[in-house]
This record gives sequence, C-alpha cells and structure tokens, in this order.
Amino acid sequence: MKKILISGLLLLGLLAVGCSNTGTGASDSASNSNASVEAVSNKEFTLDELKEYDGQNGNKAYVAVDGVVYDVTDVGAWKNGEHKNGITAGKDLSEEINKSPHGKDVLKDLPVVGKLK
Repeated sequence: MKKILISGLLLLGLLAVGCSNTGTGASDSASNSNASVEAVSNKEFTLDELKEYDGQNGNKAYVAVDGVVYDVTDVGAWKNGEHKNGITAGKDLSEEINKSPHGKDVLKDLPVVGKLK
C-alpha cells in the first residue's frame, strides 16, 4: 500500500511540474511523461490480453472492474497475482468485488492502466 501511495505522489508531482512549466519551454520531458501516463490509461484490453497480466512468472498483475483495468502488482494482498478465496489477477472481477467485504473502495488508490473492451 505504501508503494501505491508513493507512486501516486510521484505521479502528482510529475503532473504538477508539467502544469507549472507550461509555456516556459521547459516542459518537454514533463509533457512526454504525462503523455505516456495518458497513453497507458487509455490502453484497451480484451479479456484474452488481460489474462497475460496474471502476476505469475514476473508478469504484472491487472484486474478489471466495471470496464476499468487496475494494476494490483504492488499490493501485498495480491502477491504473485493471487488474492483471498482463490481469486486471481488477469480477469474481470466485477462480480467478485461486489461480494467482497471491502467492496469497490479499495480501487480508489490503485493505478488505472486501461479499459476493458
């Protein structure tokens, strides 16, 4: 959870730098960083593509909920792409999350990496 918070703060810092440098000619690298963040969050995944992000064998761990794809790679409760009760990454977990004790609240701090087609 600490890594997610730090990543979020770094992203906010990059966004702030990009905004504060607008029009000064010094924002090229910040603009490129912002563009790559936007490109990643606009990526569309099919269910077959999402399966590749199962958290196994060094792969990142992604889950989809309500059409949004989240990165759970650095979340301790998702070690190696495995969560409680046999739930695994690389899938659309929209139904499962509604049955979970934590609900969708746990998603608010996760990095969004794309959308599910």
